[in-house]
Amino acid sequence: MNKLEKNESYNNKTFEDIKHIDENGIEFWYARELMNCLNYSKWSNFKKVISKAMESCKNSDMSVFDHFADVGKMVQIGSEAQREQQDYKLTRYACYLIAQNGDSRKKVIALAQTYFAVQTRKQEINEKEYSELTEDEKRFYQRNLTRKGNYSLNQTAKNAGVKNFDRFHNSGYKGLYNGETADDIAKRKGLRYREDILDNMGSEELAANLFRITQTESRLKKDNICSEKEANKTHYNIGKNIREVIAKNGGTMPEELPTPKKSLKQLEKENKKSLKNK
Repeated sequence: MNKLEKNESYNNKTFEDIKHIDENGIEFWYARELMNCLNYSKWSNFKKVISKAMESCKNSDMSVFDHFADVGKMVQIGSEAQREQQDYKLTRYACYLIAQNGDSRKKVIALAQTYFAVQTRKQEINEKEYSELTEDEKRFYQRNLTRKGNYSLNQTAKNAGVKNFDRFHNSGYKGLYNGETADDIAKRKGLRYREDILDNMGSEELAANLFRITQTESRLKKDNICSEKEANKTHYNIGKNIREVIAKNGGTMPEELPTPKKSLKQLEKENKKSLKNK
C-alpha cells in the first residue's frame, strides 16, 4: 500500500478506534497514536505541529496543560536498555487544534479537521445529551451553531476583502453541493422566495454546512487571505473537500438528504402557539 492509498484508507472509525477512556469516563487520545493515524512518520515533524497547536491553545486563553498532558514513558530499545519516549495525552479539543495546524496537503488531515471540528462544537452539550435529542431538537441546536458560525465567518471574510457576500457564500455552496447555488438548493427543496435554506435542512445536512463554515473561517485566517477572489476560491475548495470526505466515508451527499416537512420557523411558531394555549 503506497502513502496515498494509506491516507485514503482512514475514516472516522479510525479516530474512534484510537480513543481511550480514563477511570473517570473522560475520553482522550495519545499523540503517538494520532501521529500514525495522520500519516506522520517522524515524531520530530509531528512535534512541530503539536507545538503550533499548543500556541493556538494558549492564544485562546485555554490551559495548555489541561489539553496537552505530558505522559512520557520508558520504552525498551535493546535487550537491557531503555529510554524515555515523549508522548502527550490529548483532549478532543487538542486533537482539533493539531488537525488545524497539520499539513493541509494530506487528505487525512482534512478528514481529521472535519471529524474533530463537529465533535468540538458539540462540547457545549455532552455527547450523551446530544444523542438523546429529537431530530428537531438537533436541528435547532445545529442551526444555532451555523448562525453563530456564519456571523463569525462574515466578519473574517470582510477582513479578507469580501464585499459581495452572496457570491462568497454561493462559492461554498457550489463546492459542497456539486455546483448548486443557494437559489438552486432552495428551488430543489421547493421553498418559497427568500425562504431560508438552512431552516429547511435536517441535522445531518446542517452539520455538513457547519463543517464548511468553521473550516473556511479557519483557512481564511491561517492563510491570511486578503483578496475577495482568493476568499471565494478558498470557500469553494473547503466545500468541495468536505464533499470528498463525505464520499470517502460512504455518506449521503447533502443534496440527496431529505428536506424536513416543516421549517424551523414553522416549528418555532407552533411552539409559541402551544405555549400560549397552555
